This record gives sequence, C-alpha cells and structure tokens, in this order.
Amino acid sequence: MREDQATASHSQQIDARIAELGDWRGALLARLREVVLAADAGVAEDWKWRGVPVWYCGGMICTGETYKAAVKMTFAKGAALDDPAGLFNASLDGNQRRAIDFHEGDTVDEPALTALVRSAIALNLAKKPVRSKTPR
Repeated sequence: MREDQATASHSQQIDARIAELGDWRGALLARLREVVLAADAGVAEDWKWRGVPVWYCGGMICTGETYKAAVKMTFAKGAALDDPAGLFNASLDGNQRRAIDFHEGDTVDEPALTALVRSAIALNLAKKPVRSKTPR
C-alpha cells in the first residue's frame, strides 16, 4: 500500500470512529482533529493501538483517545512544552507526556490548542545538535 493510500485509510478509520461514537465524544473528537490538522499543512494522521487516532509532523504530536466520560488528547512531548493557557489537566506527573481531558460540555480554547500543537511540531522539527566525532 502506498503512503497516500495508507493515510487515506487512516483518515477513513478516524472518520468511522467519529461516526461510531455518535455522541458528544464524536463531535468533540472531530473538532479537535480539525484544530490539529489546521495547525500545519504537514500534519499526517495515523490509526494505532486498535483504535486511537494519532497525529504526526516531524514526530508524534498527540493522540485522540476516547473514553466513556472524556476525550483525551495526549501530547507525546507535552512535559517539554510551554502551556501558558493551562490546557494540560491530566498526566501531569510524568516527565514526558501531558494530556488534556475534555468532558461533555467543555469548551475548547482553539487558539490556545492551536498554539500548543504548533509548539509540539516546532519541538519535533528542532534540529538536535550534531556531536563532533573528533576526539578532544
């Protein structure tokens, strides 16, 4: 399967998941997906771990997990991101990931979420320093 076909297939699986939910979680997941995809033209979607949408650009940005009482966006490198709007409200104890739990009726601060997604992309795309192979 070509990469563009795989991406279409992943997008179709996410579409199907949103339709399958058929409630506030599906509508919210669809809105969060729109925000992530609109943040950068280079964002790609994937379908992992038996039903979790995952978004990438230069590396993993975040996941969109759905639970009975929440839609959770987990940022792979969230602990390294500035969060001036205070969106992160879950998984705050780890040294790598951070998450945002959205519950029914929550409003999405789309500008702040877009900024967070763009920060995650910038972190993914930042060049790592090249180490010299010359002995000192």
